[in-house]
Amino acid sequence: MSNYLYILWIPLLPLATFVVLGLFGRKYFAKSAGIISTASLLTSTILSFVAAKQYFFVDGKVNGIYQKIIALKYTWLQFSPNVSIDMGVIVDPISVMMLIVVTSVSLMVHVFSLGYMKGEERFATYYAFLSLFTFSMLGLILSVNIFQVYMFWELVGVSSFLLIGYYFNKPSAVAASKKAFIVTRFADLGFLIGIMIMGFYGGTLDIGLLIEKLTSAQSPEFLSITSASFLGASMLTWGLTLIFMGGAGKSAMFPLHIWLPDAMEGPTPVSALIHAATMVVAGVYLVARLFPIFSMDEAALTIVTYVGAFSALLAAIIACTQTDIKRVLAYSTMSQIGYMMFALGISKNGGEAGLGYMASMFHLFTHAFFKSLLFLGAGAVIHMVHSNEMKDMGGLRKLMPITHVAFLIACLAIAGIPPFAGFFSKEEILTAAFDHAHNDALDHGEGTWTMKLPLIILAACAVGVGFIPFSQFITSDGAALETHIDMIFSIAPVSLSIIAILLSASFYKNQNTKSDKAVALFGGFYRAAYKKFYVDELYLFITKKIVFPLIGQPIAWADRNIVDGFVMLIANTTAKISTAIKGLQSGKVQNYALYFFGGVIALSVLFIYIWK
Repeated sequence: MSNYLYILWIPLLPLATFVVLGLFGRKYFAKSAGIISTASLLTSTILSFVAAKQYFFVDGKVNGIYQKIIALKYTWLQFSPNVSIDMGVIVDPISVMMLIVVTSVSLMVHVFSLGYMKGEERFATYYAFLSLFTFSMLGLILSVNIFQVYMFWELVGVSSFLLIGYYFNKPSAVAASKKAFIVTRFADLGFLIGIMIMGFYGGTLDIGLLIEKLTSAQSPEFLSITSASFLGASMLTWGLTLIFMGGAGKSAMFPLHIWLPDAMEGPTPVSALIHAATMVVAGVYLVARLFPIFSMDEAALTIVTYVGAFSALLAAIIACTQTDIKRVLAYSTMSQIGYMMFALGISKNGGEAGLGYMASMFHLFTHAFFKSLLFLGAGAVIHMVHSNEMKDMGGLRKLMPITHVAFLIACLAIAGIPPFAGFFSKEEILTAAFDHAHNDALDHGEGTWTMKLPLIILAACAVGVGFIPFSQFITSDGAALETHIDMIFSIAPVSLSIIAILLSASFYKNQNTKSDKAVALFGGFYRAAYKKFYVDELYLFITKKIVFPLIGQPIAWADRNIVDGFVMLIANTTAKISTAIKGLQSGKVQNYALYFFGGVIALSVLFIYIWK
């Protein structure tokens, strides 16, 4: 087996870039920060492709099965002989695939930002934050220990907070960054509790050992976690559901999705990075990483299935009513992530029953390219017209030919039109679902070449990556899976997509009143969808009318009057005592002499006349 230690450089290079640009960027690298960061990530991307070639085509497969290789592992904190927090690097099909996705899309975002963010006062800071984000996600996907995953998970949250709130002088951006951070913290609390449950009953935090112990129906750990219950559900169900809660928060699944549209307050390239290859797919990756354990618990998989399906439908409906192009794409992302979660939920582990797992990872792979293309294309248009509103974006085909073609390709890919990439991965999801049911101001031009080049590359990927024989590389059990596209089966979904495209074209190709009539037709349902079904208002009601007055205010009163009062009582008492006795330390020698001889006389009287 070859040495994979060089993979360690893939996350360490962005980390080094973050440190250098974070400490010295604004002073020494104000203009060159983008080139430095892009060159660093280009190196990481090349190393990722080298690792993929070596793993998939040289020595990753043994006896027809792709192996899990621990390239590095050392104990950081030891809690007991069996439980420790280890830091390490895992090399297996999904981690290698994610290396390609994260580094490739992040590189395109870095290149695009060279033109898009040019002239920003905090240009170096922006690239420092991008590097931290990329490092955090790379660290997450390479983790060998579930607590190591959690640490990088939190770093991803910090990075998103910094990037979403990059324009810190805008109150809306500050509010959006705080909202994303706070909502995902609640979700991550569930994740942490889930980790504790799995670690307690599994007797380890090592992902490989945890899977080994909790997928053997006869192991004492599996019998222990399935026999213990709370409120009618086994502790295995609770542990997996709480871990999924963390994934649902990061991946913006209902009802923890409310941070996602507001996250559009960050720079548009950041939106591409968050929505295509990093933060929102972290939840899908987490479920996929622990999928052998999830497959042992039908209840947890059912929750994943229904949350994914409902989130996909809800987001698609809301997206149809939004007018801000970035918010439309944000809800589109939520819908696509819902597809991926749904595919995982209907899958089993191993063989043809694991088609849903393979389809989910395939769609994660293809989606990364066409969704980042959509966001960067939107960024190019916003850069041109100085507006996020789609009503301001008509008639740009001749002015922005490259963006026009690239955006069209991405739209056809996400709509599942053959032969674009999204068609192949979506068809696999639909096939898996079918099998499961059956068996169970225009002054910028089009932008700089650094903005056009990523669009061209991603457009090529949106066309070509669907032809990759994905099932030969990524499956639930590491063995190759033979799949094929049933063109008869594909007629219905593709026809529906084409009808929807033509209907949309008839609405918006020329100015008319069809959309207004549709709005009037749907009436209250449209208004509810436009208001995102009032989920935000519900959260505000719960927090402002229930949590704050009934929980927050009593705790605040107790903090001020009991906790602070007790501390202040001690402080005031100490101050009064010190005031009373401070005269003893006057600094006058004659007073000290008087106290000394007075003490001598008192002791003499005590021992001579009282204690004879």
